[in-house]
Amino acid sequence: MTAAVGGAPLPVADDGPEVLNPKHWPTPKGYANGMMAEGRVVVTGGIVGWDEKGVFADGFVAQARQIFENVRAILAEGGAEPRHLVRLTWYVVDIEDYLTNLRELGRAYRDVFGTHYPAMALVQVVRLVEKAARIEIEATAIVPHRAAP
Repeated sequence: MTAAVGGAPLPVADDGPEVLNPKHWPTPKGYANGMMAEGRVVVTGGIVGWDEKGVFADGFVAQARQIFENVRAILAEGGAEPRHLVRLTWYVVDIEDYLTNLRELGRAYRDVFGTHYPAMALVQVVRLVEKAARIEIEATAIVPHRAAP
């Protein structure tokens, strides 16, 4: 499937979601304005940057990378892949951590999720439940229904 409904076509995976970008809007970089998909929904809770032992990675980018890995593992449990993501909501305790680490953050994102960019929102919060957490991300993916063989 290739689409940017209303705007210039953007390539997406054949069984992935459709990118929605209104005509004459600039092409977003690192996110999508909207997504459309049909299938089974896979939703995560707020995922933090700790490993399977509950140990937090050191620093904002390291925690973000661990979150991406954690989200990818949860998606796999539901039969989904990063290309099925339609939305990510990021919660950060310091927006400056995000803004000053954009290049490294983008590299970590692409290393784990590739170049698929779903609709995203970023919100600064006072704090997260886990005191050591600098960032928390919720993810939504849509896994397309497969035709019966």
